[in-house]
Amino acid sequence: MKVVNQVNPSPEAMTEFFGAEEEGPFVMVNLLKFKDKAEYADGSDADLSGAEAYARYGAAVGKCIADVGGKPGFAGPVTGLMLGEVEENWDMVALVEYPSLEAMKKMVSSPEYQKITIHRTAGLAGQLNIKTKASKSDG
Repeated sequence: MKVVNQVNPSPEAMTEFFGAEEEGPFVMVNLLKFKDKAEYADGSDADLSGAEAYARYGAAVGKCIADVGGKPGFAGPVTGLMLGEVEENWDMVALVEYPSLEAMKKMVSSPEYQKITIHRTAGLAGQLNIKTKASKSDG
């Protein structure tokens, strides 16, 4: 399995992801890798680490998630890898529950969200977003 961290999805990936005919809630698993130093496009805040820049995004994104009916879940640092191999481990895992694809699309398209992405971009070296659905049980 090849793993490629990215900061932003391609337009094609966005179209495919949000074009899925799937209803109901899902949980997005975010595997995050931070830059050693933040890289803001305007050169500001050069003394911040990537994790510190991303923390600015993290402090603001909760409201954007709540505004569309979503719920932030577990978030914490990666402290080890028991099974498998990766070239370099992720720094953090964060789980977010969304009520629907449409809700997530509304969030990422909102002016409020777009405004805070500068911190996400400045701090992230790359990430994986893995969409998960709860299994239906018999009771």
